[in-house]
Amino acid sequence: MDNSDFNFLADLVKRRSGMVLSEDNAYLLQTRLQPVLRQCRMVAIDDLMQDLKQPDNENLARMVTEAMATNETMFFRDAEIFDQFQNMVLPRLIESRDETRSIRIWSAACASGQEPYSLAMILKEQFDEIEDWTTEIIATDLSSSLLEKARAGLYSQIEIQRGLPIKKLTRHFTQSGDQWEIDALLREMVHFGALNLMGDPSTVGKCDVIFCRNVLVYFDLPTKRKVLSGLASCLAEDGVLFLGSAETVLGVSELFKPLATGRGMYVHAASAEQSSA
Repeated sequence: MDNSDFNFLADLVKRRSGMVLSEDNAYLLQTRLQPVLRQCRMVAIDDLMQDLKQPDNENLARMVTEAMATNETMFFRDAEIFDQFQNMVLPRLIESRDETRSIRIWSAACASGQEPYSLAMILKEQFDEIEDWTTEIIATDLSSSLLEKARAGLYSQIEIQRGLPIKKLTRHFTQSGDQWEIDALLREMVHFGALNLMGDPSTVGKCDVIFCRNVLVYFDLPTKRKVLSGLASCLAEDGVLFLGSAETVLGVSELFKPLATGRGMYVHAASAEQSSA
């Protein structure tokens, strides 16, 4: 692929997903576009680029964008974050939401569903007192193929072995051939839907907790600010935002402030100022 084609592809992916492709990422193109080539019955990337540059290319552009979007995920990825969610955030929410008896959690850029299902396991196992509450986990992603996999709740042995404790496997999964199927009750707790973080997130509604981890790291500064602004509009006044370990709002946005009591946790800046007053 020459520089002209790379720049064309990088611009397309940036416009559609916010993801920034540098020339250091060029090696990813060969690997991630191979499934698109096979699906479209093409031999070479040059053939793909030729079709991609045609005016009526929406479906192909979507396929390429989804293929390039990073979808690294695993159950209980970065276990400390889930411990903080379970031991620090949820108890406070249960206390403060006693009147409404409702908790809404958004897993943004959920990929194939391991993160929202991990959250559902925690809710199901650890908090009997909210069994009769309305607990909703909204899980969104750009990729329709990943959302289809997430809704099915079927995972390979390799995917299961990445982060899922054996006790949770035996409690919440049933073996189906060479795959593992998550319990139907957990699937019912999670509502999957397509959403581009570059767009308007208002359809998600207000959420008490938002997980948007290991996403901002792939965006440039203006895109990070835009996405954080959208997240702020969806987060309840006393809600908590979880970002990835390599991500921060410092120098990016003044809408959030980090919580000193937990790693990767952020609250509305106004709420933080009121708490310290």
